[in-house]
Amino acid sequence: MTTQTAPAAQAAPLTAPASGYRLSFARVLRSEWIKLATVRSTWWSVAITAALTIGIAVLIALAVGKVPGFTGITAVIMPIQFTMLLAGILGVISVTGEYSTGMIRSTLTAVPARGVVLAAKAVVMALVLFFTSLAIFFAAAVVVSPIFADTAGAIDWASFDGTYLPILVASASMAAFALIGVALGFVLRSGAGAIAAVVGLLFVLPIVVQMFAMAGEAWKWVLDAGNYLPMAAAQFAILPSEQAPVDANTAYLTLAAWVVGGLLAAWAVLRTRDA
Repeated sequence: MTTQTAPAAQAAPLTAPASGYRLSFARVLRSEWIKLATVRSTWWSVAITAALTIGIAVLIALAVGKVPGFTGITAVIMPIQFTMLLAGILGVISVTGEYSTGMIRSTLTAVPARGVVLAAKAVVMALVLFFTSLAIFFAAAVVVSPIFADTAGAIDWASFDGTYLPILVASASMAAFALIGVALGFVLRSGAGAIAAVVGLLFVLPIVVQMFAMAGEAWKWVLDAGNYLPMAAAQFAILPSEQAPVDANTAYLTLAAWVVGGLLAAWAVLRTRDA
């Protein structure tokens, strides 16, 4: 006796229906913005930066506001020597936070082009730091302006070169420090290691360089090299002077070179290393 078998049901196609959405750089930017904006550490860092910038500017203005030659805009900009660390650390944790939680795997799965991920994160971080710093520096200028009202160093709100340009360059410098942090985060992938590298590059190395100021001509090359560290370049760019060892244009190029070099190193590591 023979047994007839029913014809096998045709297998359903495994292809998923086409989606109306398309991966674009704008969507990747939006994703990076959501990840940055929904983390409390971002806004805590911004709040601490604002408090330090305005608070230190006021203290400096009250302490040396009457000193001849000291200007109100100098008091506004000087706190960047401390807040630069917050910018760099924020850039680090925006990257290493994803590595520590494993989210980086989801990110790179959703966006296989790793250079796009790096570019989007860098753009979002730079814009956030630039505009928040711009608002903070302007707030500090408004607060200290009355302290310098009757002095030769009063803030001239009609001067672009004397008031607005230093604030714009200082805000851009904060964005640059954050991008250096982003680059180190991708290169090292360790939060502790990358933060230590940021602190060393932005804060410790300038102090070490200054230790060679009394070492004589044989060690003058150390001081010359120190003029091209990120913090020194930012200072020469923000408040240029004819007596400065580095002119403003060279300072701009130096700061840009640190950012571009760091991001290129991050891209080279990201594209060749597993997540």
